[in-house]
Amino acid sequence: MAGGLSAGVAALAVAELTSVAVRPEASPLTAVGGAVIDRTPAAVQDFAIRTFGDQDKLALQLGIVALLVLSALSLGLLSLRRPRTGAAGVLAFGAAGAAAALERPEAGPAAAVPSALGALAGAGVLLLLAARLTEVPSPAREFTDPEPAAPGGPGTSAGDAGRPASAASFDRRGFAVTAGAVLAGSAGAGLLGRRLNGSRRARAAASRSSVVLPAPASRAAPVPRGADLGIDGVEPFVTPGKDFYRVDTALTVPRVDVAGWRLRVHGRGVRRPLTLAFDDLLDRKLIERHITLTCVSNQVGGSYAGNARWLGVPLADLLREAGVRPPSRGGPADQLVARSVDGMTLGSPVETVMDGRDALLAVGMNGEPLPFEHGFPVRMVVPGLYGYVSACKWLRDLELTTFDDYDVYWVKRDWAREAPVKTQSRIDTPKPLASVRPGRVRVAGVAWAQHRGIERVEVRVDDGPWRKAALAEEDSRDTWRQWVWEWRATPGSHRLQVRATDGRGVTQTAERVGTVPDGATGRHSVVVDVT
Repeated sequence: MAGGLSAGVAALAVAELTSVAVRPEASPLTAVGGAVIDRTPAAVQDFAIRTFGDQDKLALQLGIVALLVLSALSLGLLSLRRPRTGAAGVLAFGAAGAAAALERPEAGPAAAVPSALGALAGAGVLLLLAARLTEVPSPAREFTDPEPAAPGGPGTSAGDAGRPASAASFDRRGFAVTAGAVLAGSAGAGLLGRRLNGSRRARAAASRSSVVLPAPASRAAPVPRGADLGIDGVEPFVTPGKDFYRVDTALTVPRVDVAGWRLRVHGRGVRRPLTLAFDDLLDRKLIERHITLTCVSNQVGGSYAGNARWLGVPLADLLREAGVRPPSRGGPADQLVARSVDGMTLGSPVETVMDGRDALLAVGMNGEPLPFEHGFPVRMVVPGLYGYVSACKWLRDLELTTFDDYDVYWVKRDWAREAPVKTQSRIDTPKPLASVRPGRVRVAGVAWAQHRGIERVEVRVDDGPWRKAALAEEDSRDTWRQWVWEWRATPGSHRLQVRATDGRGVTQTAERVGTVPDGATGRHSVVVDVT
């Protein structure tokens, strides 16, 4: 078993080190993890996001490592009797890793090299260690058969009579030395790979630190004094970057050096294709807006919503500069496909991003360059659309096409092509199953209906009448609104329920529907004990 583990460690170490020279996405863990994500049904992915949150990638990687450990142990045992079969098993795993790496977006033939070299190294180590545990003859031991002795006396016992003239032994010392050398070499390769990857990350971090965001040509309006009610337990009006939700498929966060970054705008109806460097975007007239984003995987009452102050280039202006017209004005393209540096594709309606709303190519978040986790150097932000059809992070390409001609990543996995954000409201305090004292209790939370705004929020206790809550001041119709209702709590167990009405007068439905294919519906409720 130790031989199998040593071979597995060696294979991964060699593959990870080699991937530094090829591309980070070619490492076996990343490539296989990406392939697993791509083949996972939408409902299962949604379950993973709900269950593990932003730790879903870590859970997947740990699962892959656990499977590899079990496989390595099995191959190690197999190699004791059939070394070549065990080595073939290692090569098979390498082939799977190479195939997964070749499937990744933008992968060339070289993407298969890390897994292939790692498998060859692992197979070689397994054969070498198996040879150390193969039976080898020991020097012959001669036995002189003296005169028979009396039972119990000196001489040869009855058991000695059948002993062979030679015995089998194992080179345990050689095995231990070889395994130790393999592990030491693997550790060295791993440390070297970490160091090289660290240098790459350091260059990206330095490029981000060097960015000086220009003053916006159009600043965000000051947040109204009454927009944040300051109630304990209610999420603040502006979500700090460290607390902003993260939902994506990237197993490792892309770290892009802006020196080599370019954005290409091309496709159907583009009369003047554009290729822009990061500084080209910063030299344009930037606008600053507070915009609330929501993930389509957000369950009723969930936390995958956040509000930030974004700085960026108006997307519609850029498209018009490229000669793009929306379909309503005769444009041939109805879908804008955004591609990220890790190959993700998201599709937005051209009509929507050019209808006058503040759709942005964002370069800043809450007064600083985008964090790597949230898309540095550039991401899309489109108020009123769920993130999976608009909020492409680590953006590198914009292609104009049609919905009929091209299905983006999530559409291929049974999510809807178009997905405007649905009206939702959430109770932040009191928490579910909380115990509160009789008397005056503040029931409070947030509500959102981006690009339509929130007109009214109502709360009811058990099956009683709906009571109108007090709304915080509205910043804009593209941001969420806090609300509060004063409840005269009476002893007992009670269910609190909330609903919101958007700026068009439409009240959120009570029908409970899951997130697939275009967002959850229903009304959030919590049960509390008044004692």
